[in-house]
Amino acid sequence: MFDTMTFTKVVGGFCGAFLVFLLGGWVAETVYHVGGESHGEEHQAAWVIEVEEEGGGAEEEETVDFATLWENADAGAGERVFNACRACHQLNGNNAVGPHLDGVVGRDVGTVDGFNYSGALSQAADVWTPENLFAFLENPQGYASGTSMSYSGISNPEDRANLIAYLESNS
Repeated sequence: MFDTMTFTKVVGGFCGAFLVFLLGGWVAETVYHVGGESHGEEHQAAWVIEVEEEGGGAEEEETVDFATLWENADAGAGERVFNACRACHQLNGNNAVGPHLDGVVGRDVGTVDGFNYSGALSQAADVWTPENLFAFLENPQGYASGTSMSYSGISNPEDRANLIAYLESNS
């Protein structure tokens, strides 16, 4: 079964494959070679993205204070924003993946019975005031580093204010 002719074929096959591999590498190096002595200067493979200078009239983002947003908050619009929260939270007093949000506005942080909170929330705030909820909903991980809430947050400040108004109306 294993004679010298079989062994010679196997070794020849490996040597042939290795030769093809080396020749392929040499051809690729020759065709796609960037920089070095053959071109006379060093080249970089990149796209140039032009940006304005720092003092070049860049517009600053307009900051809206929470009090103004809170005065104009719409609970009806907040109900639509809450649809993203329904995957983990409920408003009927039952815990789901996250704690229920009945009466969350004005409630002490981490006090829902039957839910195991991470310690990060109680270190971040004492009471869920509208201001604390506003900051938390923007970036939960940034507000309470180590929280088990994996949601990335709501970037639109009006949506956050509307959501808090909706949660307060359902308390």
